[in-house]
Amino acid sequence: MTEDIRERVIAFIPRLRRFAFSLTGDWDRMEELVQDTCERALTRHEQWKPGTSLESWMCRIAQNIWKDGLKSKKHRAQVSDDSLHFLTGVDGPREIEGRLTLKAVMAAISLLPPDQRIVIALVCIDERTYAETAEILDIPIGTVMSRLARARQALYAGLYDSDTSSACAKAEG
Repeated sequence: MTEDIRERVIAFIPRLRRFAFSLTGDWDRMEELVQDTCERALTRHEQWKPGTSLESWMCRIAQNIWKDGLKSKKHRAQVSDDSLHFLTGVDGPREIEGRLTLKAVMAAISLLPPDQRIVIALVCIDERTYAETAEILDIPIGTVMSRLARARQALYAGLYDSDTSSACAKAEG
């Protein structure tokens, strides 16, 4: 393995962590997914095609590991109070409201089908373009757009169509 690939994998870890957290909704599972993804990328680096995006390839690896985990464990990511320990700031009504909103959004994201959750993670959280997302997922841009539209509609319905306080209550439960 070349040192360049190893350095690029290491440089991509912060973005990979964000992507993994958006899929898992849990810090421990995020760390495990990042570790498994990096291990697989480094041990199977010969499967990566030079000239293509190493980062996209690693996102596909993470996505596949996560989907395999969903199939084998039949679980959905749930946000726990412990997973929000990274939030810092002054306690008060604004901080509490922000935390409740984040919990409600993460809970709503965790209820999305895996294909929609992955698109939301790539486009809205990791700030990928539709073209980059399509390349990572190996699907047409139109499919990215339709999955994203359905995911946004589901999130809106889950957060706003019903009583907002019930969305927060779901996040707390």
